[in-house]
Amino acid sequence: MSAVQAVPTDDAGRPLFELPDELAIDTDVARRVISGFIRGQLEQAGFERLVLGLSGGIDSGLVAYLVAEAIGAENLLCILMPYRTSSPASRADAETIAADLGCRSELVEITAMVDGYFGADGGTGAGGDGVRDASALRRGNFMARMRMSVLYDRSVAFTGLVVGTGNKTESLIGYTTLFGDNACAFNPIGDLYKSQVRQLAAAIGVPKAVIAKAPSADLWPNQTDEGEGSFSYPLLDRILYWRIDRRRSTDELVGMGFERALVGRVEGLVARSEFKRQVPPIAKLGPRTAGVDYLYPRRRPGSARS
Repeated sequence: MSAVQAVPTDDAGRPLFELPDELAIDTDVARRVISGFIRGQLEQAGFERLVLGLSGGIDSGLVAYLVAEAIGAENLLCILMPYRTSSPASRADAETIAADLGCRSELVEITAMVDGYFGADGGTGAGGDGVRDASALRRGNFMARMRMSVLYDRSVAFTGLVVGTGNKTESLIGYTTLFGDNACAFNPIGDLYKSQVRQLAAAIGVPKAVIAKAPSADLWPNQTDEGEGSFSYPLLDRILYWRIDRRRSTDELVGMGFERALVGRVEGLVARSEFKRQVPPIAKLGPRTAGVDYLYPRRRPGSARS
């Protein structure tokens, strides 16, 4: 029996989100596949626990529920890492998710880390005068990388791998920070478009308030993904699905009713961000090069971790 459920509604009977027909998935199958993937990745690497950066958004919220379902909430540590301008509502949503799952959680304020570099209140930080007028984008990228530094430090203390929370839409258009939010040991939702993330989140029990709110990286006040990128996730997901998954040409997409200019813009975003989706290239000099022709599973026989 298919598990493609109807889109849930809010208290007023309005749909919580838009789900294009071609993007609907069987959520029961998705949960089984992802649970097996999580357990398999941990076993292969020789770990039993995971560390997750929990922002209060739908992506990290969904991953938290998926991890708890796959390996038990007792094996998950969620880290909340707000900056001084972060939304209090996002922190509250993150706390709600952690409490609902019953997993361990910690609060690490990154304000001192970020302001220590850029400066604050007119003072100069470690970055010098040259960074005092840094753009919101630069500051946002730095925040993302500070958060990942915290996660990897906590992963040592917790003896757990860092689990990723980036979705397929963001990965394809490059809406991610290298060595920031895209850094992880593995990513359970990296093949789910944003629309599918919402569908699976509804099926697994992520709070409706988290599902319904506007997606945001919470990098500066009132920042939203769709506002910053000038796109609608359902429309963007449809273009990416037909262009990437179904290999339709630009002309075919235009024939389907998509605007040529928008299709071209999306194609440009995908092409320009290819470097973010690949490991750094290595200049090959020797007969066997790590990552090129010297390739083994993550945990080779005989490589037991002490």
